[in-house]
Amino acid sequence: MIYLDSAATSLQKPAAVRYAVAEAMRTMSSPGRGGYESAMLAADTVLDCRSALADLLCVRDLEQVVFTSSATHGLNIAIRSLVKPGDKVVISGYEHNAVWRPLWGIGADIHVAASPLFDPDAAVAAFQRELPGAKAAVCCQVSNVFGYILPVERIAALCRAAGVPLIVDASQGAGSVGLDFENLGCAFAAMPGHKGLLGPQGTGVLLCRSPDVTPLFYGGTGSQSQDAAMPDFLPDRLEPGTHNVPGIAGLLEGVRWLQKRTCAAVLDHERELLAAFSRRLDGVERVRKFIAPDPAVQTGVLSVQIDGLDCEEAARLLAERGVAVRAGLHCAPLAHTTAGTIDEGTVRFSFSPFNTFAEVFDAADSLRDILL
Repeated sequence: MIYLDSAATSLQKPAAVRYAVAEAMRTMSSPGRGGYESAMLAADTVLDCRSALADLLCVRDLEQVVFTSSATHGLNIAIRSLVKPGDKVVISGYEHNAVWRPLWGIGADIHVAASPLFDPDAAVAAFQRELPGAKAAVCCQVSNVFGYILPVERIAALCRAAGVPLIVDASQGAGSVGLDFENLGCAFAAMPGHKGLLGPQGTGVLLCRSPDVTPLFYGGTGSQSQDAAMPDFLPDRLEPGTHNVPGIAGLLEGVRWLQKRTCAAVLDHERELLAAFSRRLDGVERVRKFIAPDPAVQTGVLSVQIDGLDCEEAARLLAERGVAVRAGLHCAPLAHTTAGTIDEGTVRFSFSPFNTFAEVFDAADSLRDILL
C-alpha cells in the first residue's frame, strides 16, 4: 500500500515508537501512584516526554505541557476556558470541526475571518477587521484540507495588540512547520500526537499560557487528594485519571526522532514530494490542483478535484490500486466553503517523511491511469 493520508494519521512511524509502546505495556504502571519501580519508570517516561515536547515547541515551563487524548480534547479545554455563551469569537475560514462544533455547542457568537486560499495578507486583514469586540480568537496553523500555512505569528500579534486571547490549532503543523509557543504569545496551542509528532493514536498535547483554565474532566490526580476541588496548578489541573503511559512512551520516541531529523527537514522533504507529484500530473487536464503559487505557504498536503469524477469514487478507485487517500470534506466544511469546494469536496494527498519519490510517482501514475 502507498499511504498518502498522513494528514489524518501518521500510519508510518519510526520503529522505536512501536517498540516503546510494547515495552511500556510490559514494564510501566501509573505515574504518581507509587514509589515502586514500574510506577517510577512510568513517571520518568511521562516527564521525559513532557520535557522533549517543551524543547521541540519552545515552551518555557514543563508544567505548561499538558497531555490530552487528542487535539479535539485540548481544543475543548481551551475553548471552554475562554468562551461563554454569547461571546464574540473570531475564527479563520479554514477551521476544523474540532473548533467550530465546540464553539457552536457553547452558543458563541462566531465571526469567520474568511479570506482567499493561499493569501496570508488577506488573512491578516480579515482578522484585523473582525477582532474589535471579540472575547477570543481561534486560528489553525495549517489547513488540514489544503496544507495552507496561515500567518499565525502575524495574527497572534494582532490579538496581543487588541487584548484578545488566541487559541492556535497546531494539528497539521506540529512536527513540520514547527511552533515557538513562548514567542507566539497565544493563550493555548493544541495538537494531536498521532499526526506530525509521529506518536500513537489516543495521544495529544495542550500548551497552556496560564494555569487559569477550566478542567473538562474531574477526578484523581495523585496530588492534593484531600481536596474536593481540582488542583489549581498545571499540569495536574487538566490531567485527571490514569495517564496513557504506552501512548506517551510512543509519543516520546516520535518527538525524539523529530529532534534528530528536525521539523525543517521534514517540511522540505514533504514539499519536494508534493512538487514531484504535481509535476507528474501536468498535462492531465481533468485534474484541478489546489497548489500555492508560493511554496512557502503550503505544507506537503495537496487537494485536487477531478472533472467528471466524484471525489469519493476517485478515492475508491485509487484504493483498488493500492493508494490510500482521503476524500470528501475532511471534517472541515468551513474550509471548503471558504475555498469554494463545499459542493464536491476534494481528494487529498498528504505526504509524510517516510514516503518516497517512487511511491509518489506510482500514485500519480495510478491517478493518470484512472483518468486517461
